[in-house]
Amino acid sequence: MEKQDSKPKLIGMTLAELQDVVYRGKMPKFVGKQLAEWLYDKKVSDFESMANISKKNKEWLAANYEIGRERPSRESKSADGTVKYLFNVGNGNAIESVYIPDKDRATLCVSSQVGCKMNCYFCATGKLGFKANLSAAQIMNQILSIPPAPKKGEEPMNPLTNVVFMGMGEPLDNFKEVEKVIEILTAPWGLAWSPKRITVSTVGKLPQLKELLDRTQVHVAISVHTADTAQRESMMPAQRAFPISNVMKTLSGYDFSHQRRLSLEYIMWRGVNDDIVHADMLVKLIGKIPCRVNLIRFHSIPGVDLKPCSEERMIMFRNHLNQKGITATIRASRGEDIEAACGMLAAKK
Repeated sequence: MEKQDSKPKLIGMTLAELQDVVYRGKMPKFVGKQLAEWLYDKKVSDFESMANISKKNKEWLAANYEIGRERPSRESKSADGTVKYLFNVGNGNAIESVYIPDKDRATLCVSSQVGCKMNCYFCATGKLGFKANLSAAQIMNQILSIPPAPKKGEEPMNPLTNVVFMGMGEPLDNFKEVEKVIEILTAPWGLAWSPKRITVSTVGKLPQLKELLDRTQVHVAISVHTADTAQRESMMPAQRAFPISNVMKTLSGYDFSHQRRLSLEYIMWRGVNDDIVHADMLVKLIGKIPCRVNLIRFHSIPGVDLKPCSEERMIMFRNHLNQKGITATIRASRGEDIEAACGMLAAKK
């Protein structure tokens, strides 16, 4: 994705990788930790700001590496306060990130790929096809660059409290880079976040889902959308490779009854998956696995002949699940007027 002549990016590197960089530059090992502090805690975007690193070492770093920070090229603001940012990522490609403020919280929906291989029928990103995986640097750049510093006279935006991998792409199809970002976000030398501030959304890509569950403590969201396997296969080709029954069987081996949370994402379409029969199929699929079901309004996209179901249907569906002992909520729709809502990201320039 990057130009052939571009220098390696420092953001997106783990502490071990930064220590390898300073070793190659014949610097003391502790400079690696100083670099991590400047990049991730202080969020600097130039070498000159690194006050406790010698001029000679900064010159060597600048000659051989880039910090990797790139400002978004465009932003769109929604009436509800949601902001969508466009980032150019090289080779004519672009991705989008969505900043979602909510009282004292601010969530960033990040992208992990340009386009997506999963080709879900109802998703604008899937219509793009797959272009490229993002590097850990390109994912971290989204997190470090948003919210941007306020312009003169502007009120500062709330700092990020949560990150959700629910933007463009299937995060577990780019697991190596996503896992590096999770390490940077949670490590004491990085941003030192609790893993409970991070959610990774997936169609259920195995075996990477099991690796994510074994190697991290982040929250997990599974894109279910229908418990009817034939219907799911017709709308989500990933069902053939990763049947939802196998995904749920894998999830049943983990503890979601305490701090770690499992969410099931369920977009509702009129006359497709919004009746009691489908609700009961979902209840059966879940069984005794502790989870929360997020019922999501469908946001129409070009070329897709699905329609959102009524509010009454969503309430009926939610109440039925609640009566069966399953926590279900209707997710508030944010940023639809700027095409930033669920399933709408297509990196339009």
